[in-house]
Amino acid sequence: MVIKVLRATEEWQRAGAYSVRIQGMNRQHHISLREEFDEHDGDGTRYIVLLDDEYPVATCRFYEIGADTATIGRVVVLPEYRGQKLGAMAVREAEKWIAECGYKQIVIDSRIEAVGFYEKLGYKSAGEKTHQSGVFECTRMTKVL
Repeated sequence: MVIKVLRATEEWQRAGAYSVRIQGMNRQHHISLREEFDEHDGDGTRYIVLLDDEYPVATCRFYEIGADTATIGRVVVLPEYRGQKLGAMAVREAEKWIAECGYKQIVIDSRIEAVGFYEKLGYKSAGEKTHQSGVFECTRMTKVL
């Protein structure tokens, strides 16, 4: 398996990210399309899409939340591709792009069950209370670049 990284900037490329999110979240967790897609989808938001032979298999998105801060979210790997470190690959690719854009810090609202995953990537708890994000209980994590 050779994974190709796509920095999705055009609508047809973003469709790959949307496809992964529909299959990985909408179907698996019964999240409605309205809940999965929000005001941050579209122009201004950047997407990483990982492709296996041109088929989108993992994604994440990021956007600015402050002058020097971006947030990464909607990290999704198709169920049949999990356990192959593709989530970490997508996050690292987003981090590279974020750094190139000049941001100094990244914020992630992590699902409680994914905290260990983000800690391995160098994120630290922001010490805030957990909060609900849709159907998931989340906690805020940060990383200084």
